[in-house]
Amino acid sequence: MGGGRNISHKTDKVNNPKRTFLSYQKIIGMDNLLEAWREFLSGKRKRKDVAEFATHLMDNVLALHQDLVNKTYRHGGYASFKINDPKPRDIHKAMVRDRLLHHAIYRILYPYFDTKFIFYSFSCRRGKGVYEAINWFRDIGRKVSRNNTRTVWVLKCDIKKFFANIDHTVLKNILAKNITDKDVLWLLNKVIDSFHIQGNSGIGLPLGNLTSQLLVNVYMNVFDYFLKRELKVGFYIRYADDFVILHKDRKYLEDILPPVSLFLEKCLKLSLHPDKVFIKTLASGLDFLGWIHFPQWRVLRISTKKRMFFKLKHQAKECSIASYFGLLKHGDAFKLQQKLGKRLINK
Repeated sequence: MGGGRNISHKTDKVNNPKRTFLSYQKIIGMDNLLEAWREFLSGKRKRKDVAEFATHLMDNVLALHQDLVNKTYRHGGYASFKINDPKPRDIHKAMVRDRLLHHAIYRILYPYFDTKFIFYSFSCRRGKGVYEAINWFRDIGRKVSRNNTRTVWVLKCDIKKFFANIDHTVLKNILAKNITDKDVLWLLNKVIDSFHIQGNSGIGLPLGNLTSQLLVNVYMNVFDYFLKRELKVGFYIRYADDFVILHKDRKYLEDILPPVSLFLEKCLKLSLHPDKVFIKTLASGLDFLGWIHFPQWRVLRISTKKRMFFKLKHQAKECSIASYFGLLKHGDAFKLQQKLGKRLINK
């Protein structure tokens, strides 16, 4: 799985949260809207709603631009559907016009906010992701264990119904502390308020919005800073609502859990999932981001393995097998790779 990387103290650096000017005009400018359309269009050309919007592209983009200039823009509704990824999730899909705007907003806001995120946040960030997160987990495990010469304890936590419990007022207050342009805040409020969980006005973000990926990182960045600056946590990784803290002492993790839980509840209106919080040794195997991690290796989670072979049995396309080969190369899965290879040969 490759050698460990150099873990330097500079990775603990967090950026100055000083308020910086973000321009509404940059977001709504025609150049940005057209570039956002080009990015949005990738892989979607044949979809009916996208093709219909593209038929009168310039008229539609100009109309959106004018609504934004006049501040008469109103976000449309959502189409909802369910997926299993791997657990059931409710996806809410906005209209093409609104999704185009989401891309335009994201293009301008992401580079600004990404400089504020700490190193240990790995979800929905350029140059990061699941594999970078699990590799870093391996490396800090080696660091804490002093190359596997002492026990490593891990606090593993998961936030209950993460997207569904994002509080709009809390999110807006966080944004207002970072953005001075009132028009940008007005636009973000339109996007935020376009969705809420049924029966809970002012609560929840839709899983289908590109902006949601950025906004939840902005939301949780407050928590990241709390852990690093206030609690002085040394070894921590967060991927969306999933996070781990590693330490040589179990009691340290037991003592840190109450302030972690209290901060989430008091400041972010979130709660830890009662069935997904535990402290255990790394040597006993830790389930994190689809893999079971041990001090010197990692293996694919059993449920992931079963799901993989179930899908291959019913839709054994070459591209699917190739994608699973790509997955398995990130862990100790030689026998699984052999099994997949036989499927590819016998296809």
